[in-house]
Amino acid sequence: MMPTVVVDGPPMKSIEQKRTMVQRLTDAAAEVYGYDKMKISVIIRENPPENVGRGGRLIADLRGE
Repeated sequence: MMPTVVVDGPPMKSIEQKRTMVQRLTDAAAEVYGYDKMKISVIIRENPPENVGRGGRLIADLRGE
């Protein structure tokens, strides 16, 4: 079984941010596991504020969106 890093968070503003996130998480996981970077998978799940709640309210509502 090879490591998979999953990130759940708000949408990123650019593909460059995604590239940076994937690179840094891959580097960290490869170092810790001692695996080649090609064996590390990273999945970015972007969740818009209308799909996430905190304290019983949607994030979109908390932000006034």
